[in-house]
Parts: sequence; C-alpha cells; structure tokens
Amino acid sequence: MEKSLDMSKKYEPSKVEEGRYEKWLKEDLFRPDGKGTEPYSVVIPPPNVTGKLHLGHAWDTTLQDIIIRQKRMQGYDALWLPGMDHAGIATQAKVEEKLAQDSISRYDLGREKFLEKVWEWKEEYAGNIRRQWSKVGISVDYSRERFTLDEGLNDAVNRVFVDLYNKGLIYRGEYIINWDPKAQTALSDIEVDHKDVNGAFYHITYPIVDGEGEVEIATTRPETMLGDTAVAVHPEDERYQHLIGKKVLLPVVERELTVVADDYVDREFGTGVVKITPAHDPNDFEIGKRHNLEQVNVMNDDGSMNELAGKYEGMDRFEARKALVKDLKEAGNLIKVEEMTHSVGHSERTGVIVEPRLSTQWFVKMQPLAEQALRNQQTEDKVNFVPERFEKTFNNWMESVHDWVISRQLWWGHRIPAWYHKETGELYVGETAPEDSENWEQDNDVLDTWFSSALWPFSTMGWPDTDSEDFKKYFPTSTLVTGYDIIFFWVSRMIFQSLEFTGKAPFKNVLIHGLIRDEQGRKMSKSLGNGIDPMEVIDQYGADALRWFLSNGSAPGQDVRFSYEKMDASWNFINKIWNASRYVIMNLEDFSFEDIDLSGEKSIADKWILARLNQTIRQVTELFEKFEFGEAGRRLYTFIWDDYCDWYIEMSKELLIQGTDEQKVTTQSVLVHVLDQTLRLLHPIMPFVTEEIWEHIPHEGQSLVVAEYPETVSEFDDQEAITNMEMLIELIRSVRSIRLDANRPLSKKIDILIKTKGEKEKAFLVENRSFIERFCNPNELVIDTEVEIPGEVKSAVISGAEVYLPLAGLVDIQEEIQRLEQEKAKWQQEMDRVEKKLANEKFVQNAPEKIVNAEKEKGQDYKEKYEAVTNQIKKLKQVKEG
Repeated sequence: MEKSLDMSKKYEPSKVEEGRYEKWLKEDLFRPDGKGTEPYSVVIPPPNVTGKLHLGHAWDTTLQDIIIRQKRMQGYDALWLPGMDHAGIATQAKVEEKLAQDSISRYDLGREKFLEKVWEWKEEYAGNIRRQWSKVGISVDYSRERFTLDEGLNDAVNRVFVDLYNKGLIYRGEYIINWDPKAQTALSDIEVDHKDVNGAFYHITYPIVDGEGEVEIATTRPETMLGDTAVAVHPEDERYQHLIGKKVLLPVVERELTVVADDYVDREFGTGVVKITPAHDPNDFEIGKRHNLEQVNVMNDDGSMNELAGKYEGMDRFEARKALVKDLKEAGNLIKVEEMTHSVGHSERTGVIVEPRLSTQWFVKMQPLAEQALRNQQTEDKVNFVPERFEKTFNNWMESVHDWVISRQLWWGHRIPAWYHKETGELYVGETAPEDSENWEQDNDVLDTWFSSALWPFSTMGWPDTDSEDFKKYFPTSTLVTGYDIIFFWVSRMIFQSLEFTGKAPFKNVLIHGLIRDEQGRKMSKSLGNGIDPMEVIDQYGADALRWFLSNGSAPGQDVRFSYEKMDASWNFINKIWNASRYVIMNLEDFSFEDIDLSGEKSIADKWILARLNQTIRQVTELFEKFEFGEAGRRLYTFIWDDYCDWYIEMSKELLIQGTDEQKVTTQSVLVHVLDQTLRLLHPIMPFVTEEIWEHIPHEGQSLVVAEYPETVSEFDDQEAITNMEMLIELIRSVRSIRLDANRPLSKKIDILIKTKGEKEKAFLVENRSFIERFCNPNELVIDTEVEIPGEVKSAVISGAEVYLPLAGLVDIQEEIQRLEQEKAKWQQEMDRVEKKLANEKFVQNAPEKIVNAEKEKGQDYKEKYEAVTNQIKKLKQVKEG
C-alpha cells in the first residue's frame, strides 16, 4: 500500500481517535481468528454496573489491552472476553436511592417489579461502560460479552452451590456474622473495612446476688449488655473462685446472670471479668456454645433495638447507648468512661458501622478448599503471581481464612437454590425447583456477588458444559490482571473454585498492579475530592497519552501517582512521534511499499539504527513477557526520542541531500522500515495514533491490530556499528558542550582537532567526517593519530579519541585545569569501582563471563580516559608556566 500525504501538521488526538474504534469493530478485528494457533486468553475483571469507570479501571484495562494486542500481533489465537458484574449490594443500594427520591421503597414495588427497575439500571449503565471502554480503546470480543446474572452463569452458580452442598462444603447455620444495618444484609469478613474511630471503654458494675460486693466489667458497646446472658472469669483466677456458679445482677434490666469459668478470659486484661453476649460477639458466641447459654438478640435488622431491649425498644443502637449510659450513671453502676481510639468495622459498600450479630446464614466451609489451593501452589499448575511477593499474601490468607458467609438479604443477585416445604419445613437444595413447586417456598436470600464472580474464568467459557469449544480451547486462561486490593475478594476465590470444579488453576499468571493515587500519594476518594475522571483526561490529552502514562507509571505491584505534568509529558512524546513521522512521509515522495530495499550499502547511521532497532525489539519483547511495561516503555522512549528522532532523522538529512540515488533509496527504506517497526512495537500501548500514522506510510496488511509483531533480523545485529556510532555521538556532544561552555554558538565556525586512539578509529571518523562537519561546524577539521595541539585549548576525552578545540584568548586556563581535575577525579573513581568489583572473588566466580569481561573493558576504557586527561592537565600547566 502506498503512503498518504494528508497527515495534519499538528497532532490532534480527538481527530486521530474519532471513529477509529468503530472501524476496528466493523472490521471485526478483535475476535479470535480460530485458525488453530496457540490460544492466549484473558477475562476482564468485570466492572460493577453501578456507575462510571475510574482511573483504576482505565489502568487495569490498559494493561490487559497491551497484553492481548501484543499476543494478537504475535500470531496467538487471542481472546479477551468482556463482561460486567451485577454487584449485588452496591447496585441494589443505588436503585433504592433512586427510588427513594420519589418516596418509593422496594417493598412498595415487590420483588418482581423492583428487579425490573434494577435491570433497567443495568442496561443504562452497561451502555455507559461500553462507551467508556471504546474511548480507552480496549480490544475485547463483544460477541462473547457476559454478565454475572445471565442465564448461563446462573446455571454455573446453581451447579456449584448444589455440588458444594452435597459434598458438605455448604451448610446453613446460626453464627455471629458482620451485619450491615443500612443495606440490612450479612457481609463477609473481607467486605468490612476497619477504621480507627473515637470511642470509649464504659466501666460498669454488676452487683453480686445473695452476697456482698460487685464485679466490674468494661465494654465499648454498652447497648449490647441488654443481651448479656452470663459473665465469665478465668477458672484459675484466685480473685473470683468464690463467685463461679453464683449470680450477678444485670444493671437497669435487673436480670440475673450466672458467673461461668472459661479459659478464654484474659486474667491480665482489665478486671479479669467479662460480660458474655452470645448473640452480639463472635468470641462470646463460642463461649455461649461451651456453656449452653441463651442467645439473646436485642437488635432489629436496621440497627434499632427490638422488644428484648425493654424500654429502649425502637431506639437506634447509638441512641440506645446514650440513654443506657445515662441510666447506668443515675443508678450508680457507671464507674467511669475511658475515652480511646479503636478500630471499628465499617461496611465496604454503605460505609456504616458493622454490627456483629447472631444470624442464620449460608456458609462455605473453607478449610478443605483452602488446603487444596495451597497444595496446588506446590505443583507445576501453580498460579504465578507477578510480583512474586503477592503469592505470600495469597498463601497467608488461605492459611487463616474463616468460613465464608455467602447469603445476602437482598433481592438483586443469584437466588439461593434452596426451597422449604410449606407444611413440613423440609429443606430441598437443587439446580431447579422441586416438581411440586407450588408446595415449596424458595429461600429469599441471594448469593454474595463474589460467589458468581469466583466462577468467572470458566463460567464465561461455557462451563458446566465441558464440551463447549471456548472452554476446551481457552480455559485455563493465560493471564489475569487485577489490583492487589482484591486478592482476597476475588483472586483467591477464583483459584479455589476453579480447582474444585475444573481440576485446574483458572489462569497461569496473575499480574498484580497497585492503586492510582493523587500527586500527594493519597488514595483517590469522594471525601477528599481528588478523584480524576479518565474520560475527561482522554478529552484533554487523548486515550494514547493516558495509556502511555498508565503503562509507564510504575513497576508491577506498585502504586502510581497521577499528575497533569506527567500527562503533558506523555502528550509531548506522542507529538514528537507525530512530527518525526511527518518528516519521514514528506521525504518519501512517490516511494511505495515495493520500493523498500534494505539490501543496499548502508551508512554508519543506517547500520546503527537498524542494530539499535534489533536491540529494542529484543528488549521490549522480553520485558513484555515479564509484564515490565514501565521498563519496556523507557526503552522505547530512549530509542524513539534519542536514537531515531534526535540522531538518525537528523543524520538522514545529510544522506538525503548529499547522498547518491542509491544512498537516498536506502535512507528512505531505513526511515520507513524503522518507523513501521517502531509503530508496531508501540501499537499495544498507544493503538490509535500508531494506526493513524501507519496508514500514511507504505505498508502491507489490513490493520496494525492484526499486523505481525516485530522480530529481530540477525543480519542487522552489528555491535561494531553501535560502538562506532556511540563514539561519533560522544564526539559531537563533546564539541557542542565545549562550545556551550565557551559561549561559541554552533553558527560560528571553529577549529576542531581530533586525536584518535589508533588507525581504526581514524579511518572511521575520516569516513564519516561529513556528519562531524554537519553537526559541529568546524573551520578546520583535523583527524589523525598524532595531532599538534596549540597552547590554549578546551578538550574532551571520549572512547577512542581526544577532542581539542583551540580557543585562544577565550579560555581561562586555570578554570580549564580545575575542570579537568574534576574529570580526572571522576575517572579515578570509576577505575576504583571496577577494580574493587574485579577484586571480589565471589563476583568473578559467580557472574557470567560476559559480564566480567564487560567490567574489564570498562576498566581499560576508564584508564585510557584518565591518562588522557592527566596529559592534558600537564600540558595546560606547562602553557600557564610559560
């Protein structure tokens, strides 16, 4: 395909990106090719249908898109499966809030009508999410999009629930759970955020019945004492031996409580006497079971006090606390209130303080599943955590995990597949309702959102139909990308559910990234008002600039700080690529794809840039395999900005103007080939602008989306060209630096004397003197192994040569000596460092020979530079002395 000349003069992301995504979709470029090639699959962490995507989502999806785009270009049968999560508590809360604006509750509508409203919400917000995905440019296969409440996933959920129940791994029972009084549902442990809040220890006396005295207890939740059914002491505490089995009186309520002895009590803490409230504390619950104590729940679902709370019935739990403390004080039972700060659980979803309380719920027995997951990490089928340190996080949680409460008192979600007989109360658990369904009533609760999300990698592939083509081909998936904040919530649960039901880990790799923070390192939140809308960033800078920043912002597992300064730098980089590409296109004239010819004689610049391209392809490909996108980006940046734009393009001007016709064709070919390969390397990170530029240069193929990923060309490997070019660049930079120090602009000619280390270096520099003349603007240029040096000079020592600029009358000799003394000290320091390294027997014995030899070569190079600088100092001192 021939190139196009209609590239705009200025990089305008909105114009570049407009319509591009729709074109990709129309051409169906994101669907796996199904040609029997090696599969590579990724499932998207399904965003909740509760609102807008945030920067964290943009980061997460960008990393996945980078991976899948590269794999697609490398010829893999690449599937990226999209989908969304129903997000039970969060979505139901949003819809209820919306209805409340019209003074309507879900109970006014009834279950069926309410769920219709939630489905309407889901459709609206799912559309918003897809639009946001399109702006970011993610290359998912929409034909396979799934939703955690769709019919297929519901079949999978029911199968898993029933199988776990039949294996004895799901059970129903009464336990102390975390209760969200606002959402009025149970929460699992990891849905509770612990925050430090101001509270108090309330010291209260309980009078001894049929005896003298009283016992003192301390509590942070005095309102729960209304549910006390005992007080406990340690069986070996001599202070209270005489009280064991006796009664104390519960203040205000005046109910008699038995004093029990239990090893749980810490004799050293407080008074050594604790109140026992089995229905409102997990530890008290266990003590209650051991002593057959009554379980008195004094709270309603909404956190208000119930009829068992006596005169406090109907009060909010915290209002009841105030009233009860007042009554205790008036009755003389409140000794003191000790203010303190303590950690209190809050609902992750609604933000309210969680209430531990007794409740009948469904649970998953975790120990057998956790042990299986831990054993698997010792096998070849283990999940590779990147960074590796997060495997320890996973293992630690699996080793200490509690049973998982999976029932939620909601209407939006997977209804628990359990039925109760209306007359006998018999329990039936099955994938479908009993045949005489009219005699049975289904459990009103739904399953925890994470129960269905845990099945995501295989349920989306068609499981439980194990003959599904997608399941057979794309499961287990290749890589999961997610944040470290949901290792417990999601990653761990996917692993143990997948092992239990498929016999395999759900993914080979899990790439863990951090959180997006603001410039000050704070977590972005509504309360701080520091959140950034990624769509607004895209409107200002373009999707490619945001993607470049997100991919280069940090190393795997680390947090990244967002700043508009970094976004400016990202945009500037793309603008540099845009301008360089325009230069190439303008210098191609009628050049076509068929004209590209890299077989002709090449200049040092041609050989060097092709060798550096090879190095960059090799490095970037290796770094991508390790998911080190930040480091890969830095290599790309250096190659594009420094090597290609600042050096090769500038040198190509000399070749295009002064070169022969053959040299011109070779230069044009190298220019467009390197640009083409660079665009391919960049495409996974910045797909929009690379495709736009690629369409304007001579190329072959339908789209960069499915173009071949670059591979190295062995004939372009040329270390000699790299070494020589580095000498030439070092020479040019040295001359420019000396000019700058001496206030001699490049526009003014000046004599340049170059003393080479040997004939080889001399021949190279003589052969390429045109580049020296172009970039250094000499009046007289001398290149030789022996050079007569005038008295006053400014000089530089480079690899393979010494550079002298006679600057009679412009140089303060003493200042120049001082500068050279500093340079001499620098080379001495480098020599010492290398010498110390090579003196380390452990390094010499264990390091690869290539590394050891490289250090030796550095040491020799530093020595030569040191000696050259020493000689210059000696000569200048002689000039100074007359």
